[in-house]
Amino acid sequence: MADVLTQEEIDAMLSSAQSGGSIAVAEKPVDIKEYDFRSPKKFTKERIKTLDSIFDNYARLLSSYLTGLLRLYCKVTLASIEEQKYFEFNNALPDYVMMGMAELRIQDDEVEDLNVIVQFSNSLTYIMIDRLLGGAGEYKDTDREFTEIEVSVMENIVKNTLALMKEPWGTFVEVEPVLDAIETNSRVISSAGYDDTMIICVLEIMITETKALITVCMPAIGLDEIMQKYTTRQTRSGRKIDAGREKERRGNIFDGVTHTALDITAVLGEVDLDMLDVLRLQVNDIIPLGKSIESNINLTVGGKRWFDGKMGIFNNKKAVKIENVFGMEL
Repeated sequence: MADVLTQEEIDAMLSSAQSGGSIAVAEKPVDIKEYDFRSPKKFTKERIKTLDSIFDNYARLLSSYLTGLLRLYCKVTLASIEEQKYFEFNNALPDYVMMGMAELRIQDDEVEDLNVIVQFSNSLTYIMIDRLLGGAGEYKDTDREFTEIEVSVMENIVKNTLALMKEPWGTFVEVEPVLDAIETNSRVISSAGYDDTMIICVLEIMITETKALITVCMPAIGLDEIMQKYTTRQTRSGRKIDAGREKERRGNIFDGVTHTALDITAVLGEVDLDMLDVLRLQVNDIIPLGKSIESNINLTVGGKRWFDGKMGIFNNKKAVKIENVFGMEL
């Protein structure tokens, strides 16, 4: 919508037009956003928002894990989510770097597994190593090759970091993160094509007064397939549900469950016998049960103890009088 002119500006324009002068039009700078048609963006804003939600939850889990691991307050926040070519991501890495090469194994035959690269900034890596080996969580030289002991220490941390992804992703698709290998030389990594489009999620970590990063790199094609499936699921789950029908459905289910027949078993006692002893058992042999005749016997349902009580007779039939209910074991 055009700007509204003041009365003074209108009078000035009319005077200029009557005198034959030109009317000056003030031009405002236009905010132009560059767009590369050779590498178009594959992710819409809606899908970026979905990833934002996933990694926000992941950041909270990671914050709790690192705080407990290092015994230092760690605040993890999602810094950015960007699309980049793989070579741009790889070229920005230092020569020596701690990277976990992993797979998000999708528990769905219709979706392929997703390759993931989790990269720890060197400052974060050396802080964690120093802290876990008894230090104060300090570092000096970060531009050197990692030792075998340092790689071994970090391997377990990377596995636990990946395992935390299961819960945030579980809202959309069931995944099983698996670490394939640890790489410390960024120049030999070839898990993706040079020109492949990747989604780069950067997590910023504040440990005391030190800022560090964890970067998660995923192929855009695999993510796009998962996002399409997620969008379909959300559309279906977003349908309005009739409250009356839902109440009736729940009532029918409850009625069906309450009339289900269950076997209750009275267990007098349990004893372990060798197979040879079992084969030698004869009529009138006695098997000690290891419990007093005055003690209660257990009543089990589906193999779980629900009650216990005393053996007796009711209407000339063997019976059990219930004395305790074990609600915590239901």
